Amino acid sequence: MANNKKEGIFSKLARWSTRTFLGQKYEQKWFGNKELGSGEITYKNGVPDDSELIVSPAKQVFQRFIARKFAVFAVLVVVFMFILVFVGPYFMPKYYDAFTESTQKDLPPTMSFMAVPKELKNDINMIDCYGAFSVGLSNAGKVYIWGVTKIGATGFDVKHIPEEVKNANIKFVAAGQDHCVAIDENGKFYGWGSNRFGQYAVTDEILKNDTLIPVPDEVLNGELDVNHIKQVSAGFQATAILMDDGTLYIWGNTQAYANLEKFVGKTNIEEVDFTLNYVVALDKKRDAVYTGYKKSDLYKYIRSSADPSERAVPASDYLGGRKIEHITATLNNICLLLDDGSLAFVGDFGRDNVDVPAAAKNEKFVSVVGGSYHYTGLTEEGNVYTFAGNHYNQDRVPKNLSSKNVTKVFAGAYQSYAVNDNDDLVGKWGLKGYLFGTDGSGANIAERVIAGGKVTMTVGAVAVIIEIIIGVSLGVLSGYFGGWVDMLIMRVCEVVASVPLIPFMLILSSLLAQSAMTTNQKLYMLMFIMGVLGWTGFARITRAQILLARESEYVTAAQSMGVKETRIAFKHILPNVFSVILVNITLAFAGSMGTETTLSYLGFGVIYPQPSWGNMLSRASNATAAINFWWQWLFTSAILILTVVCINTIGDTLRDVMDPKSSNDK
Repeated sequence: MANNKKEGIFSKLARWSTRTFLGQKYEQKWFGNKELGSGEITYKNGVPDDSELIVSPAKQVFQRFIARKFAVFAVLVVVFMFILVFVGPYFMPKYYDAFTESTQKDLPPTMSFMAVPKELKNDINMIDCYGAFSVGLSNAGKVYIWGVTKIGATGFDVKHIPEEVKNANIKFVAAGQDHCVAIDENGKFYGWGSNRFGQYAVTDEILKNDTLIPVPDEVLNGELDVNHIKQVSAGFQATAILMDDGTLYIWGNTQAYANLEKFVGKTNIEEVDFTLNYVVALDKKRDAVYTGYKKSDLYKYIRSSADPSERAVPASDYLGGRKIEHITATLNNICLLLDDGSLAFVGDFGRDNVDVPAAAKNEKFVSVVGGSYHYTGLTEEGNVYTFAGNHYNQDRVPKNLSSKNVTKVFAGAYQSYAVNDNDDLVGKWGLKGYLFGTDGSGANIAERVIAGGKVTMTVGAVAVIIEIIIGVSLGVLSGYFGGWVDMLIMRVCEVVASVPLIPFMLILSSLLAQSAMTTNQKLYMLMFIMGVLGWTGFARITRAQILLARESEYVTAAQSMGVKETRIAFKHILPNVFSVILVNITLAFAGSMGTETTLSYLGFGVIYPQPSWGNMLSRASNATAAINFWWQWLFTSAILILTVVCINTIGDTLRDVMDPKSSNDK
């Protein structure tokens, strides 16, 4: 007796997946033959042989479609891409589609930003970082480097530590944007990486350049007493060495820091650091942030919070006699550690800031360090807190850190490290790297691929919807009514089809270049024009199908019953020919995506920084990017090609399986 038990949905899914990807042999092996009534389904070339069964046309189409493995793969790819670009943004950081960072430009795909070498993990003296790579110093005086160590297309690679540095007992080391400096136990100064702006050596070209401050002779000649060096810091094309008597040695590119010259020869400095555009310091008075400008109000107003909405007050009023013990800077602001263990802030804060946790405000901080936008602080209780900039979730401090006797904290550009009383690394958190690398503006390409895919697919989808509305409507009217209506619509169709879309859009782009239209307004116009100029294909194919169907018996019967002509055309004929139009929809969608990509690539449509796949490829369409920064075009173009090919594959397969003359076992 036949088993008529209904197969469950999960069993059906498992059977279908096995048959689709492994074949009918494994399906029968693992699941057996599915019985239906008194007979069983047999298979021919992996497709159910339904010659003896009554199967609906829709089911036949489905069975034929899933028998084509590449078509099923194409569906999965397209579904995945839709989920990625439309659902993915809800799990992305704030402003992910427009976030750029000058210190993170042209970085290759990597997840090594926190890959501290194992030789250093249990013997950490210090860690320093300004850009994409970090430098570490062990208590044994050995230097280690990790992260992205190659400096753009310059050919410099800071991972190549000079042999004399490897053989020396290093006491101080610092990492800038594109160079490293070190001082050994005898006061000898070392530098490696880029020296284009005199970061660590003096040449005749550097001495002739009025915008560069050369390395002081005392530093180059090893005249500094290493036992009296208090601090070594490096920034963007600049470096500073501070002695414990307040003497500051500073050099580098004056065009990178507006006030660099004002710090040359200073002898009353307690601490020094670099923001994006300024050198900042703490002088002997310890009552304000020193910038070298007497009359400037830069950094003279203090707030107790990293919340940008909090009102800042004059420094003297806020401090009320308290002194500043320590300063540390990010690119945009400065954190002040006061002598009572509290924190204060000066400068500008971004939209994605996280304020100091409420619990931390009741504790006394003993140290605080700054990255590119975030701060990490350690309190007397041994608790670690990260706050301020949080674009890459820098505030996710490991939960069990408070029990690990943390005595030192260090900050990378977007990372933080915690070290215990045995100098062991006990915690690290922040940005691990960039899956697809970064572009020439420092934007995360993986994030922009998602944002750009959303724009490109949206433009393609809206343009196709407009094409369908116009083209199908006119095609139905033309094919059903014929006569002068058909003649008029087809002549209009020919005129519209003769307009070259890309040249037309480029001319329009030049005319609107000086207009006050916003990026979104240009995007809406792009979708509208693509739809208005692209409907002719739908009109022609719909007209052809209507001409074939209007002589059918069901149409004649409807006419004899007095049904309105428009109802017959749109309610009776159109649904019966829509399967052919459906195939055209998938092909037109892929074509619209390609058109948007081409237009954005040529400079019309989506304008940077708003991403689309087209303008992402446009920004990587130069020889430098093609040779040195392959990741800036490879991933975007590969995803675009894969998506368009898969959509076209779905359309071609639908056309085949919907053709009644097509063989079932094709």
